[in-house]
Amino acid sequence: MDLQSVLILVSLLVGITLVLIIADFLIGSNQKILLRINKEKEFTISSGGTLLDALSENKIYIPSACGGKGTCGHCKVKVDSGGGEILPTEENFLSLGDKKEGVRLACQVKIREDIIDVSMSEDLLDAQEYIAEVVVLEDLNYDTKFLKLKLLSPNVIEFKPGQYVQILVPGYEEFRAYSIASPPSQKDMLDFVIRYIPKGLCTTYIHKALRIGDVIKITGPYGDFYLQEDSDKDIICLARSTGIAPIRSIVLHLKERGMTRDAHGYYSGRTKKDILLDDEMKALEEKHPNFKYYIVLSRPAPDDNWEGETGYITDAVPRYEESLENKEFYLCGPPEMIDAAMETLKRNGVSEEQIFFDKF
Repeated sequence: MDLQSVLILVSLLVGITLVLIIADFLIGSNQKILLRINKEKEFTISSGGTLLDALSENKIYIPSACGGKGTCGHCKVKVDSGGGEILPTEENFLSLGDKKEGVRLACQVKIREDIIDVSMSEDLLDAQEYIAEVVVLEDLNYDTKFLKLKLLSPNVIEFKPGQYVQILVPGYEEFRAYSIASPPSQKDMLDFVIRYIPKGLCTTYIHKALRIGDVIKITGPYGDFYLQEDSDKDIICLARSTGIAPIRSIVLHLKERGMTRDAHGYYSGRTKKDILLDDEMKALEEKHPNFKYYIVLSRPAPDDNWEGETGYITDAVPRYEESLENKEFYLCGPPEMIDAAMETLKRNGVSEEQIFFDKF
């Protein structure tokens, strides 16, 4: 086959493909689909898009950090019917248990069948989109900033201490999740502790481009990591880096409630310059006898002149706790810290039911 014939064949195939895409779009987008949520709420949507987009268009905001590209695995929902077959792009994000229960990535579910039934927690249905203004943006240390947002519309938010929201990166239409560092009583303002991640999309935006007075968009609240308020058990919190954010929210909430439960916080950093919110935590400790705060440095620098705890954070816990029985543990930090902490706690007789964690 000569070159001219090849070009004609390729042009023909491209033309046919474009016709099929246009036909699929025109035919599919005109078909009306019934979307049912928890067998109660019903929405009429158009076919051709994704379930994530359909939910968002109907003001149901599912966590999604990649903008629907199928790369973060956050937008899991239970599709009871009408979702079609699991796509190869979902396989790496779904466990066998997920597949058995019908869990799917909402961004990968195409709207094609006449009816699609979805189940999700009521907490997700409560998540909203908020417009907020930056009122404080200041350095906490060499790579971490304190961000305070004032909510403009809606101007108040309800959340549980420990939960998170998503911040939208304008221009990229992608969200990133950040734990709320303020107590739930602060309904019109939200605090965050955000560390700069080199080449990180949202942290670069926040650290390099965001300014006081800027208006941004957030969604939330989200997450099943939060203080168990119906419990009266004493609590032990373990945090590393910006994991201090949800722990701050929990501790400030307990403080406002009179610190009726003993709360012991353990914070881990590599060197002294990694310590965050130290003055605030120590001030709380001085005012509230049943709040104790310990800092553990894994690799203190020679010029730190550090005389405090060193090593792994979980190794320090038995040195200050007489017993780990009948207590709740709240862990927040990177996966390697959480995994190591859970292994150590279980080895010391702590059951999974006593442990609540948030990996990030």
